[in-house]
Amino acid sequence: MQNLFTWSFWFKTNPGALMPWAQKLFIALIILLAIAALIIALIKKKGGIYRGLLKRLYGFCLGNAIIGLILLFFNYELVPFFSARFWLGLWIITLIVWLILVLKNLRVIPEKKKQSDQEKEFKKYLP
Repeated sequence: MQNLFTWSFWFKTNPGALMPWAQKLFIALIILLAIAALIIALIKKKGGIYRGLLKRLYGFCLGNAIIGLILLFFNYELVPFFSARFWLGLWIITLIVWLILVLKNLRVIPEKKKQSDQEKEFKKYLP
């Protein structure tokens, strides 16, 4: 665990293979993202008020699954520069920031639902 906070751990251009448990965790995360992308792709066809959020979540899951597969490939093949640990750190940081930006749109949904209900109520009285 001490190696985790050293510069040589993160910026070594030829770090070697991932630990077996880390590789399994990495593969599980990629599979989880891919399955989530498939489920969201099926759900977003129905549309509704959550369609914009589902589109963003689909892009998030699919994009990060593809990026994760590329990083896993480079780590598995031990490509010197592209298997460096800072790529994984950068990917995790962007994954978290992207997820926060996607979930930020959850606050807008109640307002859209309220506006939609008001429009339905108004149209009820129109001929």
